[in-house]
Amino acid sequence: MTAATTEPAPLQPVASRPATGFWGSYGQAWVRTPGSALYLLAVFVLAMVSVSVLSSLFWAGVGLLILVIGLPLIVLTLLIARGFGVADRFLLLLTGQAPIAEPEWNRDTPEATGFWMTLTRPIRNAHYWLYLVHGMIVNPIISTISFTLTVVWLSVGLGGLTYWFWGLFLPRGGNTDGSAGEWGQYVADFMPWLFGGWSSWAVEVALYLIAGILFTFTMPWVLGGLARGHHAVAQRMLGRWESDELAAEVRAEAAARGAAVHAEDVALRRLERDIHDGPQQRLVRLQMDLAALERRAESGDTDAAADLAREARGHAKAALDELRALSSGVAPPLLQDRGLAAALDAVATASPLRVQVDVDPAVDRAVSQEIARTVYFVVAELMTNAVKHSGATGVSLRASLRRGAAGAPTHLDVWVVDNGRGGAAFSAGHGLEGLRERLAGLRGLLTLTSPVGGPTSVGAHIPLTVAP
Repeated sequence: MTAATTEPAPLQPVASRPATGFWGSYGQAWVRTPGSALYLLAVFVLAMVSVSVLSSLFWAGVGLLILVIGLPLIVLTLLIARGFGVADRFLLLLTGQAPIAEPEWNRDTPEATGFWMTLTRPIRNAHYWLYLVHGMIVNPIISTISFTLTVVWLSVGLGGLTYWFWGLFLPRGGNTDGSAGEWGQYVADFMPWLFGGWSSWAVEVALYLIAGILFTFTMPWVLGGLARGHHAVAQRMLGRWESDELAAEVRAEAAARGAAVHAEDVALRRLERDIHDGPQQRLVRLQMDLAALERRAESGDTDAAADLAREARGHAKAALDELRALSSGVAPPLLQDRGLAAALDAVATASPLRVQVDVDPAVDRAVSQEIARTVYFVVAELMTNAVKHSGATGVSLRASLRRGAAGAPTHLDVWVVDNGRGGAAFSAGHGLEGLRERLAGLRGLLTLTSPVGGPTSVGAHIPLTVAP
């Protein structure tokens, strides 16, 4: 039997010792400087392209609003503005700043469908308009300023440090031997107390070197400050708002409610079918046997009446057993009386397969009755599928609590792993898809890993939103 393997915990970054002192922070600033410089140069190109494209399309769309084509053109402009904004957020990762969270682009509920609702969705979302303002006005302005300062600092800093080499190849005033220059001689004559006796070339090299050292030394602060300025603007205009969390919550609740309603409808139809095909048929047969028994009793045929009575009793017992099985599938008494851990253990015991059970006893205190019923149903279905379809000889059942930073349980994780032939997949209208919809009603997630040849691993992950 293939036992369930523990899901590896996400790797945690090793805590590095924070840099202390001036030189430590200065060194960290230098590490981010190449990325900041690359971003400040690239975002200027992006801004110039965006202002050209967005301005042309937007004002063309405004001018054509009187025609039908104007509205789609404005919508297209907003979508392109979103693309430029996403590109800017992606480039900002080069600076080493924190990633900017994605906004909620679709604030409509699942019921908001139709052609016009879909077409006008960007127009009704303020994020698209902010992206348009950012790409068409704000970013070109600040990018032009930052690009100019970046070019100045890079050219003066790097050029000043290397002037002693490349300056030899420049024409120097009226001389052809490169030994004297006009402005270097002017500075030497203006400050004889500092450059007395120096040649014009030596004065130029010294001044360029001083400027290069100064600009190179301050480069991490200047370029880092410009990058942080871009990041601050992008955070306000391109980032996620607090209201986005509420909109996402509303949409998730609506989707969960729809999934729960659909799953409940499927379950009720299945229960109706099972009652019709099982107990109802036996009760009809019982009614017929009782009618025949009545006629035999009236005619005095006691032996035949006794046979019919025994047969009727068998049908009544079978109907009662089927009703008990159906009721246990809806709300098993063991789950109500002793909790989820005992109910899962009972499911494992009743299985004809070898089952290894590992259930955290704390799940009974952490999960609500609604979650417990759903988990029991899901596990029972998965165990039944393993018996019928997987060809497995053993199953591993594990239920554990996932805890947050404060130690409180946040999710319930249930894994059912069999050593069968594998090849299971989600398919519309089939069992696994129904289980996924049932978990979606609790905002849970059903994961499946089933390569051909096995093993099959099915995980149910349910947030514990309601504490008992």
